[in-house]
Amino acid sequence: GAHRLTQAIVAGEKIGIISDYDVDGVSSAALMLRFLRAVGSDAHVYLPDRVTEGYGPSAKAVQALKEEGTQVLLTLDCGVMSHDPLAEAAALGLETIIVDHHQAGADLPQAHAVINPNRQDDVSGQGHLCAAGVVMILVAATNRLLREQGHYANGRAEPNMLQWLELVALATVCDVVPMRGLNRAYVTQGLKIMARRENLGLAALADVAGLKRRPDVYALGFMLGPRLNAAGRVGHADEALALLLATDKGDAANLARNLDDLNRKRQ
Repeated sequence: GAHRLTQAIVAGEKIGIISDYDVDGVSSAALMLRFLRAVGSDAHVYLPDRVTEGYGPSAKAVQALKEEGTQVLLTLDCGVMSHDPLAEAAALGLETIIVDHHQAGADLPQAHAVINPNRQDDVSGQGHLCAAGVVMILVAATNRLLREQGHYANGRAEPNMLQWLELVALATVCDVVPMRGLNRAYVTQGLKIMARRENLGLAALADVAGLKRRPDVYALGFMLGPRLNAAGRVGHADEALALLLATDKGDAANLARNLDDLNRKRQ
């Protein structure tokens, strides 16, 4: 998977992402997009509508990304049971990399790579990871390959991976996966980074939620998480993703207020 993604980045191929609309899915998409943009690539993201489309890749999503010119498709926090839509993707000439953590069946969908610690043949012992935790491993492996291939030799700065651990911490807590092993490390480090308030969207969300102390597990699970989830439940998860990607304080504040309102309506 990392080799194919590296190839796509170096060759400037068009990358498409289909992700879930919950906190884990949106955090996974934000992490992948922030990484791709940092290394000189980008992606078109398709977040399915919970009400009209439901969970996971659909033929509609696959066709929409194909029309955008997508060559390599990433499915994040979904895809491992999506046999028909991914057969459709293959028929359209897309190469798919599945990054998921949901229990897989004995038969895997048609894809270039299936990165999932809950595949039946997986022996990594990392089955407790959430999707964003698996995405982080893919991103780190891809970064290492880019470094080995001299991608950062000509003055391009290598991204600091640690800055994105706050997204992984957020997803890990909100997806209620066991707090052990790598998950514990992700959350411990991610909370330290979140306290620096470098992600403008998460800082704005903490402010509208009235968080007055250093972020902790409770804040992620009960203050930030529900507001991000509200977008996927009531409106559209695009706003949650936009918040996690915000680079302007004003935009971040507006998006955070919108999500806060949506969350109140949902209650």
